[in-house]
Amino acid sequence: MTDEGARRGLLPLLRPWVFPALLLSLFEWYARRAVAQGSEALAPPSAALEAFAGAALDGSLWQATGFTLGTAALGLLLGAVFGIALGIVLGLSLRAAQLGGLSIEVLRPVPSVALIPLSMLMFGFGVRMELAIVAFATFWPMLVLVQSAVQQVEPRLLELSRVLGLSARDRAFKIVLPAIVPRLFVALRLGVAVALVVAVTVEIAANPHGMGYAMMIAQQSFDPALMLAWLGWIGVVGFAVNAGMLRLQRHVARRMGTAP
Repeated sequence: MTDEGARRGLLPLLRPWVFPALLLSLFEWYARRAVAQGSEALAPPSAALEAFAGAALDGSLWQATGFTLGTAALGLLLGAVFGIALGIVLGLSLRAAQLGGLSIEVLRPVPSVALIPLSMLMFGFGVRMELAIVAFATFWPMLVLVQSAVQQVEPRLLELSRVLGLSARDRAFKIVLPAIVPRLFVALRLGVAVALVVAVTVEIAANPHGMGYAMMIAQQSFDPALMLAWLGWIGVVGFAVNAGMLRLQRHVARRMGTAP
């Protein structure tokens, strides 16, 4: 490969990083200027990178990250299991959808963080409190998206399942779930994002564990470099989790023969 070809090959890889690099450079300049004028509320990205390295070396970074990701994953699992199951039932049965419609529309708009006081009374601080709130937050998007996906399944497939005399369980696992896999992954990607956001929010507001709590401690300790390090790390973790979900979606699509 010639030098010209190598440069052309690198351009698509480097292009997405141009704007973030420009923003970081501008913020570095602005923060250094603010610090030089006596501000203690900002820190340049270079200082945040040093604080990040310190947190990684002393182990606090990995401990807090593990707690947040663990509770977010368990909460998403609970929300997804119940959301998918109920979404399939409501999507297949018009009568069930009519019976449950009012309750769903009343409960769905309730902000998940509004359950923090109730969860604290029931479970105290720790994993169970955060787990309950994340499960509640992820349940509703999973339910709504799965119900919509099931309602769009080809009617002839459902008619065929009735002609074959399939049970409700076989109909769900052999007909409905394979048919909604692409839309199911859209719901799961949304659920992953919601789970991480809600987990960090709960830790900032009430739970003395995880990445959100670590960021709040840095803020209360007047350590803006460490606070920005945690903020940036949360963004990196979210990006990595989403990228992992995309790779899993493509892998499943290839296995099912539906990849573009």
